[in-house]
Amino acid sequence: MVRTPLTPEERERGERLGRLLRDARGARSMTDVAAEAGISAETLRKIETGRAPTPAFFTVAALARALGLSMDEVAERCELAGVPVKNP
Repeated sequence: MVRTPLTPEERERGERLGRLLRDARGARSMTDVAAEAGISAETLRKIETGRAPTPAFFTVAALARALGLSMDEVAERCELAGVPVKNP
């Protein structure tokens, strides 16, 4: 399966998500947060650094729960200035 290349906006949204998660994690270890969310530390590292800019919904939801963030907050903080997150 060939993936469509990400748009610059999608890459920027992934970077915003990574920053949000890193900031919310604070002093907690990456390993502890990843374990609580049920993902690998490497997956969390890729998301936080923007190398995985479009993680699966349930991965984001599990991380939000582990970090005490609401999904509304994640969506609001990751949207681009003036470009709302699309709702299906």
